Amino acid sequence: MQEVQKHIRCRYGDVGKYVLIPGDQDRAKRIAERFDNVKEINTNRGYLIYTGTINSVPVTVCSTGIGGPSASIAIEELANVGGEYFIRVGSAGGRQKNIPIGSIIIATSAYRGEGTSQAYAPLGFPAVADIEVTNALIVAAKYFQYDYFLGTVFTRDAYYVQDKQLNQLLTDYDVVASEQECSTAFILGSIRKLCVGAILATDSNIWLEKQPTLKEKEMIFKIGEKKIIDIAIEAIKILIKNKEKL
Repeated sequence: MQEVQKHIRCRYGDVGKYVLIPGDQDRAKRIAERFDNVKEINTNRGYLIYTGTINSVPVTVCSTGIGGPSASIAIEELANVGGEYFIRVGSAGGRQKNIPIGSIIIATSAYRGEGTSQAYAPLGFPAVADIEVTNALIVAAKYFQYDYFLGTVFTRDAYYVQDKQLNQLLTDYDVVASEQECSTAFILGSIRKLCVGAILATDSNIWLEKQPTLKEKEMIFKIGEKKIIDIAIEAIKILIKNKEKL
């Protein structure tokens, strides 16, 4: 019998082929509420895991915490017990002046400004989202008629460190948002032969002339969060349907 995974405490049979990976435990709970026949599998070291079904197919959600190190552990261990398709359902900071708080971002690639992915592959290797998963997210967003931004995100480690010169350069290069997990997830997808994509909602934007209060940001973000959950669930349905055609 497959040994239980060290951190997520799961084994084969606990996890579906399709996995949603938010950072936030509370978001994981909100996603799980959208499954049929859902049950809590385990909670350990910040990894809260539920498995249920979508269109009668097993689907899992697992919180990953903040940053590349914890996300890499989750993805590695989920893949060890059957996870193949991963969608990061997360938050991000807008990096263009025309991206308001609550906006939807579909990440196609990531600038590797963090350290975890460098333990897996040299910086010259690109962090690119899986095209099948990305296309499913785009189709899902259009299904709901939700506006979205598509492009490269900036993945970083130090949330409270602002490199003004780098921030301006990346904005000039049309980076759409900053966050903390995508580049690690995309690199793992490439080298572990996993299909990984990302849908994000913006909870801030450093370039806004008038900055909302934290309370205002959180209220607006909740609207965006519901939309990205809608999109992620619909994208899973699309991926399942596409596989049934093969």
